[in-house]
Amino acid sequence: MSALLSEPRTRSSTPAPSAPPLRAALLALALGGFAIGTTEFVAMGLLPQIAHGVSISIPTAGHVVSAYAVGVVVGAPVLAGLGARFPRRTLLVALMVAYALGNLLSALAPSYATLMAARFLTGLPHGAYFGVASLLAADLAPPGLKARAVARVLLGLSVANVVGVPAATWIGQAFGWRVAFGVAATLAAVTAISVLRVVPLVAADRAATFRRELTALRRPQVWLAVATGGIGGGGMFAVYSYISPILTDRAGLREALVPVVLAIWGAGMVAGNLMAGRLMDWRPHRAMLGAFVAMAAIFGTFAFTSASPVLAPITVFFLGMALILPTGLQMRLMEVAGDAQTLGAALNHSAFNIANAIGAWLGGVVLAAGLGLTAPMVVAVALALAGMVIFMVSLALERRRAAVPT
Repeated sequence: MSALLSEPRTRSSTPAPSAPPLRAALLALALGGFAIGTTEFVAMGLLPQIAHGVSISIPTAGHVVSAYAVGVVVGAPVLAGLGARFPRRTLLVALMVAYALGNLLSALAPSYATLMAARFLTGLPHGAYFGVASLLAADLAPPGLKARAVARVLLGLSVANVVGVPAATWIGQAFGWRVAFGVAATLAAVTAISVLRVVPLVAADRAATFRRELTALRRPQVWLAVATGGIGGGGMFAVYSYISPILTDRAGLREALVPVVLAIWGAGMVAGNLMAGRLMDWRPHRAMLGAFVAMAAIFGTFAFTSASPVLAPITVFFLGMALILPTGLQMRLMEVAGDAQTLGAALNHSAFNIANAIGAWLGGVVLAAGLGLTAPMVVAVALALAGMVIFMVSLALERRRAAVPT
């Protein structure tokens, strides 16, 4: 087991900037995460307004969320691969400009068909941005602090769930859903300007090509990492997708308190994100395995505490701390992608959109089967443990390959 958990040494090819410029650069990169997190989730809270605005039913309006998710899965590897030869700052600015334009098109969409197309286009830069921003943050950070730098980039996504999504939802309800997408476009444009101003320009890797980036897809460890996130991360979505009926029908909370509990979930995400950077810099393999064990234990605990109006919100905070996993998976993909790091890193958010689909689907299956509101928690436990097994297989294969003489 000690060999299985041996930790890789980190290396940096770029001189690290001093602390104040590094903090400013990470803040600018995190602002992009805030803009993306706000945009991704605000549509879910404005489905009735969107449905009314383009004359469709609420279930049909839900397809705009799916269109965005498909854009994320498609765009992450394609845009990351095509942009690998560009300086990372330049690529990030271009991705944020594209994201701003996608949200502007969403705000101006005159029909359901054009809105679907606009949401798909908006989703395309999502995964590529986080992958490239994470790589750049790791390059800029000194040795021993790289995971913390990556966690700071993902912190914007966590803060969006606490501040950005509620604020944008309120704006959309008060002034119209189109205004909310306009605000999202503005956030993306501000991010592009901020990145251009404060993020150091690092020379491009001229040897990078789309063909070389595609070699990431020929690496079994990359696929195992994606499977780790796609399966192991599904537990969070199996519960989160049905958190509203769990809180109202099982815990007995008033519907008006659901947003408050979701804010508690978001606060847990922020805490988990801050913890993730330190843990992944310390012992990434042990931290990943520990995260899976902790997730399974918390999901199992929630099956019991979700019946209490007091204990349910407390447990929700710890459920939010499952955000430890994305930072660990991001570092793992950067570790195993070899020379194809841009595409490899971008696959992190593809993995978690797969997790979203799998978790929500399986949670819905057990609910439709009449197994009760605790059934999604059981699904979540199973998915977390399955993700841990996949990760352990990945580490065992890595150890075996390292032991073979070359």
